[in-house]
Amino acid sequence: MALIVQKYGGTSVADLERIRAVRDRVVATRAAGHQVVVVLSAMSGETDRLTAMGKRLSDRPSPREMDLLLSSGERITVALLAIALEAVGCRARALTGRQAGIYTDTAHTKARIERIDTRAVSRLLEEGGVGVVAGFQGIVEEAGDSRVSTLGRGGSDTTAVALAAALGADVCEIYTDVDGIYTTDPRIVPQARKIQRISYDEILELANLGAKVLHVRSVELAKKFNVPVHVRSSFSEEEGSWVVQGDAAMEQVVVSGVAYSQKDARVTVRGIPDRPGIAAQLFEALANANVSVDMIVQSVGAEGHANLSFTVPEGDVATAQETMEGLREEMAIGAIEVDPATAKVSIVGLGMQSHTGVAARMFETLRTEGINILMISTSEIRISCVMARDQMETAVRALHAAFGLEGEPAEEG
Repeated sequence: MALIVQKYGGTSVADLERIRAVRDRVVATRAAGHQVVVVLSAMSGETDRLTAMGKRLSDRPSPREMDLLLSSGERITVALLAIALEAVGCRARALTGRQAGIYTDTAHTKARIERIDTRAVSRLLEEGGVGVVAGFQGIVEEAGDSRVSTLGRGGSDTTAVALAAALGADVCEIYTDVDGIYTTDPRIVPQARKIQRISYDEILELANLGAKVLHVRSVELAKKFNVPVHVRSSFSEEEGSWVVQGDAAMEQVVVSGVAYSQKDARVTVRGIPDRPGIAAQLFEALANANVSVDMIVQSVGAEGHANLSFTVPEGDVATAQETMEGLREEMAIGAIEVDPATAKVSIVGLGMQSHTGVAARMFETLRTEGINILMISTSEIRISCVMARDQMETAVRALHAAFGLEGEPAEEG
């Protein structure tokens, strides 16, 4: 008998028919002799609807009240599934984040889980029942004040993996509307191949780089606590993709996937003084303005001045530009330029650690396609290039083909 945590996304619980399908899958898993804990998202589109309602009433709604508002979506789905399970004789209990013992920090709308008190869920399992837990939410307890918190978009993945780790589950199954993790977005490359097994490190890079497969923090937790994650479709019985610890076989595959992000902008600050501490001053100001900075490139100084470029999410462009303008006189900035139409394309693979020539092949492929690289960033298992946004899809297709991702995994000796 295994203990399985099953998480179902918004499309999997979009209406009563699909909730009944989830019920049937849970019942079948129980009939196979397994214990089950279910984590649910809100119905597809519900969180967006609630967010829009709050923003129609206020340009800057209180994060505390927004958390309470947004948490209602998951409460509806867990209650409905528990009702459906009880109706067919399967004992079940719906639990909010508070009732499931999920305690978070105080960062409303983007809270992090600090601990989980598993007593309520464990007691239910011992009694032969199914715990149906509201994803995406937890509870803050501070100075006698108890408040609902939410984990940010995609947070139900994190709830599921965190519960799996706390309960010592054998596997965390992430059910979605796709049948696994692909070598790239099939909408851009129809020949993209489903990956059978991928490492925590690779999927963490892919998630950070724009691949909308798993919530980044859920992967961090899975890696930390060695929780096997099975990403699969809720609309078929087909095996999906397994996220596990890397091994020697995985390292033989040079590149596992191609990711992209098209919601980035490049900011260039020209003519800044070329002396120690200038970069620290600039990026400290951006951090204080809550601007998220990704890639950074500084030119070699000449005649006492240098240029510095960095990328930020589209939504942070105005704040970044205002922050730089505020430093213009103090830092003697020559010019501030913003290129809003950029994209980032990346290749990821454990095999990069032990194979040479990967960067050369990537750059030659982009050169052949006439794509100009604006910025480059690397890690042990990733190479990212910033380019004009209208060249992104061409780059993704070309790199996917160049590294042999359309057939069986490419291995090199």
